[in-house]
Amino acid sequence: MKYLLIVILLSISVCNGYSQSNQEEKTGSWFTYAGTHRVSDKLSISTLSQVWMFELAENFNFILLYGGINYKVSANLTTSLAYGYGDIDGGFYTDKPHTYENRIFEQVTFKHKVSNLPFDHRFRVEQRFFHKYDFKSTSHRFRYRLGTKLTLNKSLFIRLNNEFLATLESDILTENRLYTALGINISKSCNVQLGYLNRKINGLNLHRLQAGLYIKTDHRKKKQ
Repeated sequence: MKYLLIVILLSISVCNGYSQSNQEEKTGSWFTYAGTHRVSDKLSISTLSQVWMFELAENFNFILLYGGINYKVSANLTTSLAYGYGDIDGGFYTDKPHTYENRIFEQVTFKHKVSNLPFDHRFRVEQRFFHKYDFKSTSHRFRYRLGTKLTLNKSLFIRLNNEFLATLESDILTENRLYTALGINISKSCNVQLGYLNRKINGLNLHRLQAGLYIKTDHRKKKQ
C-alpha cells in the first residue's frame, strides 16, 4: 500500500505543478485493457482497448481498439502484425467533428537482461489512414519504446517505459511518452497497473493518470 501512495502522491504533485497554467494541460486519464492469449508455443493473439480523457473522468479524447497476432521467434524475440480502429475527438474547448482512424502496424519486441535487470525494446511501424467528413489522409509513424520491470515482492512491481514517436513524413520526433506505474499482481495471469504518464506533443506538456488491466491466457492443448 505504501508504494501505491507514493506513486499517487508523486503523480498528483507533478500534475498540479503544471496543469493549472493551461487548460489543455489539465490532468487527464488513460484507461487500458490489454490481453495476450497464447494459442501455441509460437503463436499468440493480442487484444487492446484504450480510452483517453482530456480530464480525469470526463471530456472524451480518444478510443483505440486493436487485435493482432504474435509470432515467437525465440525466447527473447517476438514479431507482431495488428490492426486497430480509432475514434479521435481533437477538440478540448468545443465540440469538433471526430476523426476516424484505421491503423495497421508491424512490430518487433526484444528482451534481455543487464545485471539481472530486465529490459524490453519495442520497435513499431504504423500505417495510419484517417477519415474526417469527405477528407482522407495517410500517415506513417515509427515508435521505439524502452521499458523495464522492477520486482518489489511477489505481489508488487514497478513498471517504467519511455517511448519516442516520429512521423516519417516530417522525419522529426513528434511525441514522447514517459510512463511509470505501480503494478499489482492479482494472479499469475492478471495484473493491475496504476500510474502516471507524461506526454509531450505539439508543444504541449500533458499529464495523465493511468489505470490498466493486463491479462494473459493459455489456450494450448495440455499434453496427456
